[in-house]
Amino acid sequence: MFERTDTAALREFVSPEGVRVLTPVLPQGSSEHGIIAHQRDLLDRYIAQNAIDSFIAWYYTPMALTFSDHLVSEVTIYDCMDELSGFLGAPQGLVEQEQRLFEKADAVFAGGASLYAAKKDQHSNVHLFPSSIDRNHFAAAREHQSDPDDQVAIPDPRIGFFGVLDERLDRDLLSQVAADHPEWHFVLIGPVVKIQPDQLPRANNIHYLGQKSYADLPKYLANWDVTILPFARNAATRFISPTKTPEYLAAGKRVVSTPIHDVVTPYSELGLVRIGQDAPEFGAAIEQCLHDSDTTTWIDRVDSFLAKTSWDKTFQGMWKEIQRLIPRDAASSAAYTAEGRSGTNV
Repeated sequence: MFERTDTAALREFVSPEGVRVLTPVLPQGSSEHGIIAHQRDLLDRYIAQNAIDSFIAWYYTPMALTFSDHLVSEVTIYDCMDELSGFLGAPQGLVEQEQRLFEKADAVFAGGASLYAAKKDQHSNVHLFPSSIDRNHFAAAREHQSDPDDQVAIPDPRIGFFGVLDERLDRDLLSQVAADHPEWHFVLIGPVVKIQPDQLPRANNIHYLGQKSYADLPKYLANWDVTILPFARNAATRFISPTKTPEYLAAGKRVVSTPIHDVVTPYSELGLVRIGQDAPEFGAAIEQCLHDSDTTTWIDRVDSFLAKTSWDKTFQGMWKEIQRLIPRDAASSAAYTAEGRSGTNV
């Protein structure tokens, strides 16, 4: 439920890992100018109250500049995970704000190869850090897991997907493949965002189970036969690098995808993922996965590939670049260590 408040405030949450998350709660009906002013004031007060005088500013969206562009950080990072301007409902001014962030940032981290190619000429210090995984978390799906209550009655074979259900989902493809193969059951997990639920394809063999916790995903995955990436090819998917690709593989599940660039390269080229251009090809690829008997060799190749990546390795690469950028006097301060540092994420 939305909170109602007459005054702006920060809702604070500390995760079990020690990450402090601040969520602004703003007065209902605030104007666009008021929203920016409230957020700027809340951020300034928090920094002052906590005596934060040296920090790294880490941006996931250029729109955060509207209330934080006055801050002076030791290092500014733009962690570019998506081409947000291509998404449905992208805010006005996003492209202009991104250009401002390119000018402000000391380094840009690109979350996929196609995104890196699009951004590398827009800044002098762009680094590729593709999607990684919490391998042990998803590898739990390789072992027996009790079927969740809302999935236990769904017949086999199960073809599964987890993720946000939005304009990136190829609804026509999903509808056609489900119609062509009524003997298969399609299980989709995730929230419906930016599209209306009645815009999703409906059939007796398509099952929407809603959003699940990250902790519960291996239980669902363990009881799927094939996983899918049924992405449409549009502006929102042109530069995506789906994290769920290595997550599916870590779970030991066969994967079928539409020809998304960062899935074709490297996963399909290495024989780890099958590609379907349209509904007939997509269905044929699922059929091949269901009857593929060479599991041991395929799993060995999957594990060899995944051994090269982890979020720890991604962090180490990012932190090495940040340390290079930190001014020498700040770098000598105890505030900047990989184990604990003063900082803010805007």
